[in-house]
Amino acid sequence: MPTESGSCSTARQAKQKRKSHSLSIRRTNSSEQERTGLPRDMLEGQDSKLPSSVRSTLLELFGQIEREFENLYIENLELRREIETLNERLTAEGQAIDGAELSKGQLKTKASHSTSQLSQKLKTTYKASTSKIVSSFKTTTSRAVCQLVKEYIGHRDGIWDVSVARTQPVVLGTASADHTALLWSIETGRSLTKYSGHVGSVNSIKFHPSEQLALTASGDQTAHVWRYAVQLPTPQPTADTSLCGEDEVECSDKDEPDADVDAPSDCPTVRVPLTALKSHQGVVIAADWLVGGKQAVTASWDRTANLYDVETAELVHSLTGHDQELTHCCTHPTQRLVVTSSRDTTFRLWDFRDPSIHSVNVFQGHTDTVTSAVFTVGDNVVSGSDDRTVKVWDLKNMRSPIATIRTDSAINRINVCVGQKIIALPHDNRQVRLFDMAGVRLARLPRSSRQGHRRMVCGSAWSEDHPVCNLFTCGFDRQAIGWNINIPALLQEK
Repeated sequence: MPTESGSCSTARQAKQKRKSHSLSIRRTNSSEQERTGLPRDMLEGQDSKLPSSVRSTLLELFGQIEREFENLYIENLELRREIETLNERLTAEGQAIDGAELSKGQLKTKASHSTSQLSQKLKTTYKASTSKIVSSFKTTTSRAVCQLVKEYIGHRDGIWDVSVARTQPVVLGTASADHTALLWSIETGRSLTKYSGHVGSVNSIKFHPSEQLALTASGDQTAHVWRYAVQLPTPQPTADTSLCGEDEVECSDKDEPDADVDAPSDCPTVRVPLTALKSHQGVVIAADWLVGGKQAVTASWDRTANLYDVETAELVHSLTGHDQELTHCCTHPTQRLVVTSSRDTTFRLWDFRDPSIHSVNVFQGHTDTVTSAVFTVGDNVVSGSDDRTVKVWDLKNMRSPIATIRTDSAINRINVCVGQKIIALPHDNRQVRLFDMAGVRLARLPRSSRQGHRRMVCGSAWSEDHPVCNLFTCGFDRQAIGWNINIPALLQEK
């Protein structure tokens, strides 16, 4: 039949095309080394200020990009040939049907449907391939500008919060579900002081702006102010664990750090607070110092935030208005402003600058629990939520955020590098990402089987003045981690 002979002819032509194309692919692969070697020789002969290791990495990355796009081009040609063959076959089938039962419009619809499926396949393949290229490039970049420096291991349960002292000596503080808070030497990773005055989970820790005092909030419905005195040990040289050539992999619970490693049993212990702040009827989830350090604010699951006089432990104000449990509180570094976050999907700004008027503003923009809201330089607040978004707000315009960051996981306690305006986002999915105030993603902290957090990352803290570690993270894997973020390189890549 004519239809059969036409189909056979079309099939032979397609087979010959595929055969000749496969030969061209083999020729391409065989000459690949020659082609990639030419630019390498040319570049190596040119004068460059880049280190040889960086140039080698760049050459390798560009070679990968070229190979990936070459494969995409070949797949594109194959898909176009399949589309042409399919259209020819559909036309032939339409001619063979008795009485031409399928109209021209029906044939066109059927062909269009098949073509759209192939087009979608082409788009999916292209997106996956380009995403792989970009992901590989970003991973290498992140490892170059974000390096793990030190791990702080000693708690026997998850760590909820991490903070850096604002006075000399500069130490790291962690608050844990094991009912203790620990102070650490940033350089050596050794525990210096343990606070064991709470009878419940220690949920947050903050350092006094000018004295060696710490403020901790606990599940025992109190907040404690306690004094510490530490002597920093001499730093010892450590092996560099920041560079890791492994691909990121999933880690099981058995990979968690051993709680007995570097246990803080031999460090001095503080058992009695200077002041206990007692007025809440529920878990105190967070606490912070007001500017000047004479007053402190606490946030509780009893839906209130309290303002205390630290010296007398007297309750000055009880801040009410949230409809559900509070999740966090934060104070402005230079003004008498407080922001509280809640499970009611809002956060509130409390203004104590005028002693006679205590105004409050409500920010509504999230669709789930607001896990934290923090101040930045100027009149901005950054809020994070379980709805997987982070929003940047202008205090002068509360109606809508000026920037929105959308992520793939719930966000926990965020922290902002005030000087450089970089936001650190700790996630439920064990990742930590860095963004600028405009919502542009800068980097993701490296995580593999040998480094990074192995369970939920709960909090973060910047230390802009420390020469080695300028970002700290903590998680439910019972460890805190100190990172060195090359901020100039990070901002230059943006």
